[in-house]
Amino acid sequence: MSKFSTKQLVYGAAAIALAMVTSMIKIFSLPMGGSVTLLSMLFIVLIGYWYGPAAGCIAGAAYGLLQFVIEPHFFTIPQMLVDYPLAFGALGISGFFQNSKNGLTIGYFVGVLGRFFFAFLSGWIFFGSYAGAYGMAAPVYSFAYNGSYLGAEALITIVIINLPPVKKALVYMKKMALGE
Repeated sequence: MSKFSTKQLVYGAAAIALAMVTSMIKIFSLPMGGSVTLLSMLFIVLIGYWYGPAAGCIAGAAYGLLQFVIEPHFFTIPQMLVDYPLAFGALGISGFFQNSKNGLTIGYFVGVLGRFFFAFLSGWIFFGSYAGAYGMAAPVYSFAYNGSYLGAEALITIVIINLPPVKKALVYMKKMALGE
């Protein structure tokens, strides 16, 4: 197992803190959990993008556990594990694209897809009983419910991170984070 540098730990802690703060700025919320926030997933994705998938997944899982403490939607231990450390930890897979052209955009998209996978799984398995009230099958309900808020935030974030001044600032931040 590789060790994380002090700089990586500090940047990771700062990213988790920024993600927590921005997660409290909600554009809209759904009744059983899930909301569109002010770019909160981006800060976790950045750790994966800068330092690789292991650091990103660890930061994401830690962030997920903090989300659970702050705003729990909890019924069973397996559901809690899927919805919090696994789902948010999946944002860290953005690190697999750290050296790709447009790696942040691709990594962000794939990280959110990873989070969506776990949210979808949780919705289907643990919350599928709500689907009947809407005349839907559990997988369709879970796809629509989780896709609505995750897709909206992903779209907003991808547009913002690709604005030229933001893109330039993020390139500069990556250089600082990596000491280049």
